[in-house]
Amino acid sequence: MTAFSPFEVLDGDYAQGLLLIADHASRAVPENYGTLGLEQRVFERHIAYDIGVEMLTRKLAEKLNSPAVLGGFSRLLIDPNRGEDDPTLIMQLSDGAIIPANYPMSGQERENRLNQFYRPYHTAVGTACNRMLETSGQAPFVVSIHSYTPVWKTTPRPWQIALLWDKDDRAITPLLSMLREDGSLTVGDNEPYDGALRNDTLFRHCTAKGYANVLIEVRQDLISTPEGVQEWAERLAPMLAHINTITGMHDICHYGSRTGAVHPA
Repeated sequence: MTAFSPFEVLDGDYAQGLLLIADHASRAVPENYGTLGLEQRVFERHIAYDIGVEMLTRKLAEKLNSPAVLGGFSRLLIDPNRGEDDPTLIMQLSDGAIIPANYPMSGQERENRLNQFYRPYHTAVGTACNRMLETSGQAPFVVSIHSYTPVWKTTPRPWQIALLWDKDDRAITPLLSMLREDGSLTVGDNEPYDGALRNDTLFRHCTAKGYANVLIEVRQDLISTPEGVQEWAERLAPMLAHINTITGMHDICHYGSRTGAVHPA
């Protein structure tokens, strides 16, 4: 039996200073957890992972020759894009689906999931950031890849792509501008979610450290096929490559957070 890994690291040129991360790339659950008490078909839904994100991150990493860290476990097990104190860290109910194995949950099992999955993933992201800092001599520019459903509770979402951010606008300003030059796109700015989430992945690894960052959300129906992934990778890769060269993108600058005081890490 192959050992279960909570993350995967794709190698690339660390000297470039561009790191890709994908918190919700996987829907995998270790064999000893079974299906968390759910029907197997639930793991085909967005509540288990971000549809299309693994393929898109791999393709972007290939085109950019950039390292990437991919989450290796389903968000139904534990959500790596939440703080350890966040009540939605381990979901008991997600978009109408009750997760039997998540309730009730002992303190020991919660700690097991943090130690086996959540913390190793974040250690891998932190290690990649540190390696990039040491190799390039500059702060990394971190790009987090996510996806969202085309419809939420019967309401269509008009944005093909959305950018989420807190207060650091170094990457957001040029990327929004480039995307909006394409008149066929409706681009969300902190829609359908707000990018200021205390102790999430980018808060922990970028906001607290002063690293430039952006969270990119692509609508799932647009990257659910290899053709869709190819199209979006070809669109985004040159934009990200350009932003990576902008003066100041690799400086350590503390912008703070809309969620409250930030203590530099």
